[in-house]
Amino acid sequence: MHYRQMIQTILLICLFVSIIHSKEWSRIVNLQGLWRFTIGDNERWAEPAFNDNGWDQIEVPSNWENQGYPGYDGFAWYRTGFLLSSNDVASNNNYIRLGFIDDADEVYVNGHFIGFKGAFPPHTQTAYHEQRLYFCPADFLRSDTVNIIAVRVYDNYKEGGIIRGQTGIYKRKHLPPLDVSLAGYWKFQTGDSIQWKNPTYQDTHWQKIYVPLWWETQGFYHYDGIAWYRKRITIPDNLTGQELILLLGRIDDLDEIFLNGQRIGGTAHIQKRFDDNYLGEYYQQLRAYYLPSHLLNRYGENTIAVRVFDGFINGGIYDIPVGITQKNKYEQWQKDHPQSPPDDNFLNELLRSIFN
Repeated sequence: MHYRQMIQTILLICLFVSIIHSKEWSRIVNLQGLWRFTIGDNERWAEPAFNDNGWDQIEVPSNWENQGYPGYDGFAWYRTGFLLSSNDVASNNNYIRLGFIDDADEVYVNGHFIGFKGAFPPHTQTAYHEQRLYFCPADFLRSDTVNIIAVRVYDNYKEGGIIRGQTGIYKRKHLPPLDVSLAGYWKFQTGDSIQWKNPTYQDTHWQKIYVPLWWETQGFYHYDGIAWYRKRITIPDNLTGQELILLLGRIDDLDEIFLNGQRIGGTAHIQKRFDDNYLGEYYQQLRAYYLPSHLLNRYGENTIAVRVFDGFINGGIYDIPVGITQKNKYEQWQKDHPQSPPDDNFLNELLRSIFN
């Protein structure tokens, strides 16, 4: 591509991005400005109580080479704080946007690991071309004090750090309405057994992980393959007699959903042999499943079991909305929002095609 054409294409993409973000996102906190910064690496620096007063201050976004660290390649950490209202926290609709980071990063909020891109040594993998957008669960946030973001960054060569793009706390606009939120802790087990779909199965020994959030951030960093989620719910009295939809946000990569032991849907019939599973772009799709009335126990406990296959990198139920809504409300939402614009993954592919 000719240099002038490349610049024109980049400017058009930037305009396209700004239009998309204005329609789909609302920024509630601006994180652009001075952050605390130090080179080196120490896991204690993720802790919210750590005293970083002795650290340098550098501008975000901008590469660290132009701010007193020329030629530095390796690990470094950023830290900053922000305030949220109690309503913002309770909405459970808060995302941290950090623009573009060169090369790899891990992000912590109040000590909780919420997301990563790229890979650190010894298997370094750059993600300089990918926008950083991480969902931050309400259970990890506070409205009565300052929330602390800590960002661990590894730069392999050339410029490094939080280098460009929009930074802030954002909310999604136009989410489907929920009558019951199912965000929170679910039972979780790696491996695979068809018995795990049954409501009588005893899962007391399973671990608990937060939904929605990638399982890599919750103790399963290098796990690819099949895993199961389970949750027991009761249907509120005000929804008795209503047709209901189960929303499970977005899942990376494939899923099968069981209600009280019966399969009610999925993006695929997951195969035990790793290479027999076609991933496609399913990880970007919003999951919505009709809950058949004849399978629901309206006056007692119901068991939702989710079988998930992850092919590589991130895995699991990772994005909102997660919960139950009435069918008529969901259908109205679909009419009001018939087509969502391309997300950051689409834009990342455009950037990759230009620069590679």
